[in-house]
Amino acid sequence: MPDGLRRFARNRMAVLGAIVIAIIVLVSVLAPFLYPKGAFSLAGQPLQPPSLQFPLGTDALGRDVAAGVAEGARTSLLIGIAAALSAVIFGAMIGGIAGYYRGTVDIVLMRVTEFFQTIPAFLLAMLLVVILSPSLLSVIIAIAAVSWPGIARLVRGEFVALGGREFILASLGLGASGPRIIFRHLLPNCLSAIITVGSLLVATAILLETGLAFLGLGDPNIMSWGLQISAGRVSLRTAWWVCTFPGIAILLTVLSINLVGDGLNEALNPRLRER
Repeated sequence: MPDGLRRFARNRMAVLGAIVIAIIVLVSVLAPFLYPKGAFSLAGQPLQPPSLQFPLGTDALGRDVAAGVAEGARTSLLIGIAAALSAVIFGAMIGGIAGYYRGTVDIVLMRVTEFFQTIPAFLLAMLLVVILSPSLLSVIIAIAAVSWPGIARLVRGEFVALGGREFILASLGLGASGPRIIFRHLLPNCLSAIITVGSLLVATAILLETGLAFLGLGDPNIMSWGLQISAGRVSLRTAWWVCTFPGIAILLTVLSINLVGDGLNEALNPRLRER
């Protein structure tokens, strides 16, 4: 692990991304203390430009844009991490079963995976949210449901590649059970790839949540960046700050997560360690 951290630290862009993410997490944690009245409270006159009183201005209802950005960070990170983690767990389970047992099980599970991949992810997420009714939980379920196929195919490919290695054949010869081989030998050797792709899934989940909230399919009782942009689009020409600052927050968050994902790939990928 120290070697991995050293390789990660040599990637300056990845370190910069990690610092930005740490700042965003800190802001999301401190949001209830910085803005105790919440992001939905009417703080001042509508559409006030950025000033000392309101550093990011106010929206059409007089709500503090800075409070919305701070609370939106917590919403986006919560949904992104929860959805990505759910997708990784479910996708790894499906891919692991398909890659280890092969045969009919592999064919059936991969056909189901391909079926999900043929449907546009955003349209499927919209459909699921509408069926489940917009809420925080339904958004997480919808994003996880469209994100797991990629993880499943990745894990399945890694299991197939590792299935013929000597240590796996030796474990089979010694009578090790299937679950033991999967959890003790195969999955640990796939963790680097899973962690890397999983970190990138967080960025994708944040973008999906933003799009859903922009279309009014997010939880209306929870502030999010997409909701802010949706509310500010009608006054974009006269009050640019309502959409601009949440958009910058989305840009910085997604870009930073991608930079960290690249750094993790360089630090954990055994094929890149020798370079």
